[in-house]
Amino acid sequence: MARERGRLRVVVKVGTSTLTHDTGQLNLHNMERLSRTLSDLEGKGHEVVLVSSGAIGIGTAKMNLPERPTQLRMKQAVAAVGQCMMMHLYDKFFGEYNRVVAQILLTGEDVDAPTRAEHLHNTFESLLELGVIPVVNENDSVSSAEIETGQCKILGDNDTLPAMVARLCGADLLVLLSDIDGLYDADPRKDPEAKLIHRVEAATPELRAMAGGAGSWRGTGGMTTKLNAAEIAMAAGGDLVNTNGARPEDLYGILEGEDIGTRFLAARS
Repeated sequence: MARERGRLRVVVKVGTSTLTHDTGQLNLHNMERLSRTLSDLEGKGHEVVLVSSGAIGIGTAKMNLPERPTQLRMKQAVAAVGQCMMMHLYDKFFGEYNRVVAQILLTGEDVDAPTRAEHLHNTFESLLELGVIPVVNENDSVSSAEIETGQCKILGDNDTLPAMVARLCGADLLVLLSDIDGLYDADPRKDPEAKLIHRVEAATPELRAMAGGAGSWRGTGGMTTKLNAAEIAMAAGGDLVNTNGARPEDLYGILEGEDIGTRFLAARS
């Protein structure tokens, strides 16, 4: 679907580390700032899709559990509680800015099967046409793909999901908000001279060698999964930007093309 010049269809993914404090409790300040920023971007004419993980972390905090469950069935039960709480808060925060949100929960089969994928594409198109902001997450209470990484060939981590959503939506831009500033030429935790790489045109083996391991204890995945997501988004014709979710207002500059975080550039025709 053709969009007016300067108006983008953007998928923004936010992770557990952005939605919660180090204590595991909800970071309501970050959630409110993110909701306000996305509402304002939608008001400027952009089409916005939010991919929000964190149901297990939020459910763990909601139920006052001492730690994240380890058994799959308990993780899925806690995810059901957390997803309800998360959507309640998004509905409240976005509603403060007169925005309507919708919930979409996905499994690997939903994006793998052509007929289901077509229905999903049509649903996204209809919601965006109506000015609704879809809030997407993996259906952790049904699927174990993210909880037990590697069990599904389509959705295996929290960065693959938004890349698949961006492809389904035909997004111009995918932004991954996490506790990582972007891709560095060395590990910034060990090398004080490490420099942030602002522009990338291909996920080369050399870049993969720079990628570290998993991020914070509250989330899943690291820079390697973000490189995988970048390849999916770039192949579908959209850019991907990875930056720190502690600054949701950076989204304004990112949509203007500023050098914030690391931008993986799709091939331009």
